[in-house]
Amino acid sequence: MEIAKINSEWTLFLDRDGVINKKIDNDYVKQISEFEFLPNALKAIVSFSKIFGRIIVVTNQQGIGKGLMRAKDLELVHHHLSDAVSNAGGKIDAVYYAPQLAKENSILRKPNIGMGSKAKEDFPEIDFNKSIMVGDSFSDIEFGKKLKMKTVFISEKELEGSVCLPSLWQLKELIENNSTAL
Repeated sequence: MEIAKINSEWTLFLDRDGVINKKIDNDYVKQISEFEFLPNALKAIVSFSKIFGRIIVVTNQQGIGKGLMRAKDLELVHHHLSDAVSNAGGKIDAVYYAPQLAKENSILRKPNIGMGSKAKEDFPEIDFNKSIMVGDSFSDIEFGKKLKMKTVFISEKELEGSVCLPSLWQLKELIENNSTAL
């Protein structure tokens, strides 16, 4: 992977479930009481807020399409997430979600690029060549690669063409300790 200096010209795209908060096996985070930050994820986002110009969450949420929750419920969870980050001294500039079922193959649903396109419309200064996509699924990584972003795979497994790390905290340490590592 080419070496890059990460600074305020860069945008950080984060998947939500499994990256920021704990995933619920075979279910969805449908309400605030089910939302639980992964260890040190909140602190990592606060640190990223001092480095990146923008932090954007992009998340597939087909629980809405399945009728398991309403968009209003999901938006309350996202307000809770943004408020927690803000109260800790960080920022999330925007949250985009795709409520469609996977079988609909919506342009919004990762690995398709619709949420990235929406982010670029809302923040024209975004340069995808100066962006990092962090996710825990192949669809997250494919989304990032389609937009020519650098990709970070949150997993214990290796994935060719991506930096593989166990958590957001390790990404924070990598960037702070060697800001030319990606």
